[in-house]
Amino acid sequence: MSELRGIYTLWLREVKKFLREKPRLLNAFCQPLLWLFIFGTGMRFSAGIPGVNYLEFIFPGLVCQAMLFTAMFMGVSVIWDREFGFLKEILVSPISRPSIFLGKMLGISTDVMIQGIIIFPFAFLIGAHVDIFIFIQALPIMILISTGLVCIGLTFASLVKNFEGFGLIQTFVNLPMFFLSGALFPLANVPQWLRWVSFANPLTYGVDALRTVMMGDTWVQMFPMYVSIAVLVVFDVFIFSVGTYAFSRTE
Repeated sequence: MSELRGIYTLWLREVKKFLREKPRLLNAFCQPLLWLFIFGTGMRFSAGIPGVNYLEFIFPGLVCQAMLFTAMFMGVSVIWDREFGFLKEILVSPISRPSIFLGKMLGISTDVMIQGIIIFPFAFLIGAHVDIFIFIQALPIMILISTGLVCIGLTFASLVKNFEGFGLIQTFVNLPMFFLSGALFPLANVPQWLRWVSFANPLTYGVDALRTVMMGDTWVQMFPMYVSIAVLVVFDVFIFSVGTYAFSRTE
């Protein structure tokens, strides 16, 4: 029971921190609007996809982008906790380090899910068809995506000792994962070597699965749904194991 109570407390702390930061919630609304109506509108006329509403095409990718950037950014909480001594207090408490990692992962994953869900109402502004049934189908995929992304951020934050180093790693990871996921353009149009690189990106499978759910027959999926789900599950288990090991060696 003490382990469960510790996990719950850490989860609640991360969620409260997120909800109390009003500028971050405001950014959750403003950033998708900028991408949709400035970048999306410009690209629709210069690099549109025949027979497909480009704004509707990039919408699932922007949901994943918001989740990716939030997950990686909030991984820095480990460094903040270390800097201000809170991490030391947690590590000496009667709760195992895997449970500490799990509690922080669940808390940040909840924040990431909130960030992604906030974007869904914008679908109606671009004429995308998103009803309650599509939303319910999208939620499990978003949970798998957020879990893996949060574990990546926490893993790097556990290994890096300062904010500057984490910032460099964050940029190095965020941009390639986002641009190589097919969020902004179909991967069928890229060179073969770049397509193979994209296949090694777990976010590619998340974007494709989410786009398949949200666009339905309008979108010809790259991978069967079961393949995308299987890849996300395997990746989540793998990176959670790596992250737990990295956190357990935190000093």
